[in-house]
Amino acid sequence: VVATIVPEEDMPYLADGTPVDICLNPLGVPSRMNVGQVLETHLGVAAKALGFKVATPIFDGIKEDVIWDFMSEAKKVDGVNLVGGGEGGKARPRRPDEPEGQGYTWIGDGKDGTTGGKSTLYDGRTGEAFHNPVVVGMIYILKLGHLVADKIHARAVGPYSLVTQQPLGGKAQYGGQRFGE
Repeated sequence: VVATIVPEEDMPYLADGTPVDICLNPLGVPSRMNVGQVLETHLGVAAKALGFKVATPIFDGIKEDVIWDFMSEAKKVDGVNLVGGGEGGKARPRRPDEPEGQGYTWIGDGKDGTTGGKSTLYDGRTGEAFHNPVVVGMIYILKLGHLVADKIHARAVGPYSLVTQQPLGGKAQYGGQRFGE
C-alpha cells in the first residue's frame, strides 16, 4: 500500500543530504516474519562500501554472521566516513581535504559505539532530526503482480460440503462464506 507520494525535497535525508528513495513501515518486518529484509539492507550497505554486488539464493542464502563479517570489512575501508560518488558510484574513503561530517556514517553492529545498523535521518520538510535512529540501506524491491481483478470472488448459490452443509472454501472450489463460532 502506498501511503503518500511526496516530492524528493520533502523526503527524509541523511546527514550528507542524500534523500531516501522509499520509506517502509517497520511493522511490516515482524508481521511478515521477514527479518531477512533488514539483513539484506545491511548487506547492501556493506556491498556498496566494498564495491561488489551480491546475488544469493532464496532459501540457501548468505548467513547472518557472514553479513556482519562483510560489514566489519567495510568498516576497515574507513571507520568514520565513507563518501558516495566514487568510481562506478561505489562508496570511497573520505579524503583529508573533505569535511569530516560529510558522507555515510558507518553503521556498524552497535558493539563498538557505532549505531547498530541505524542512521540519523532528517525530516525533509522541517530539517529537524528524527527522534530515533532508522535503518537505512540498499535493498532490491520487486513489485508483486497482485491485482484486485484476479482476487475478487463472489457467489450466490454454489457447492457445499455434505458433512457440514456449509459452503466449500476458496475461490478455486467456487466457495462461499462459512458460518460458525
